[in-house]
Amino acid sequence: MPRFALKIEYHGAPFVGWQRQVDLPSVQGAIEAALAKLEPRDHTIAAAGRTDAGVHALAQVAHCDMTGDWQAFRLSEALNYHLKPQPVAITACVAVEEDFHARFSALERRYLFRILSRRAPATHQEGLVWQVKHDLDETAMQAAADILVGKHDFTTFRSTICQAESPVKTLDHLKVSRVETPGGTEFHFDVRARSFLHNQVRSFVGTLERVGAGSWTPQDVQAALEARDRAACGPVCPPQGLYLAHVSYPVDPFA
Repeated sequence: MPRFALKIEYHGAPFVGWQRQVDLPSVQGAIEAALAKLEPRDHTIAAAGRTDAGVHALAQVAHCDMTGDWQAFRLSEALNYHLKPQPVAITACVAVEEDFHARFSALERRYLFRILSRRAPATHQEGLVWQVKHDLDETAMQAAADILVGKHDFTTFRSTICQAESPVKTLDHLKVSRVETPGGTEFHFDVRARSFLHNQVRSFVGTLERVGAGSWTPQDVQAALEARDRAACGPVCPPQGLYLAHVSYPVDPFA
């Protein structure tokens, strides 16, 4: 069966998340339903990351197996036709080797989180950012972020319902940037690792926001990390500012 890699962009607001759930709208379910329009049968696709409800993707990667002799361009165009009007788009599609796996072949996931800092209500960015009304100190947030980089027991920064076997992960990169936009000041968090625990990125950002607001210090973040206790975590930020931005593979299938 020919295998194809799909690069997928989606707005997470209408969905319960990536993973298919019975009688609930999911991104996986939407794409599998579109595939069934092209080849009427049950389809199961695998993705690089299972984003939660409300989380967006700029470049999610999934793979699917087809029986017909599809050209990659025709397949992507047909899927996009059947995905309308849902906010899901196949932005790239390529044929890959049968041993390519969107999840298990991945070397690194990159997430972007956006905070909008302004008092006026968001209009164009509503649902796409986490809005706060106060300014943030990006230097203090970066100092705290640097504490989290490396291999640690991240029990403090994972959900109590996380199903990962171990809380020990290696965080490769956590960069905080102030970005001036026509809509106001944004703070971007660029977070990279091979894999993440459930709610890990949102736990990081919610905690770092408290540092930026002056309620916490970087030393408080150090103490929270060392506590290995979920109760020591700062607030978990809302999902609408989070994007799965990139997935890296040994050889980029879309290059």
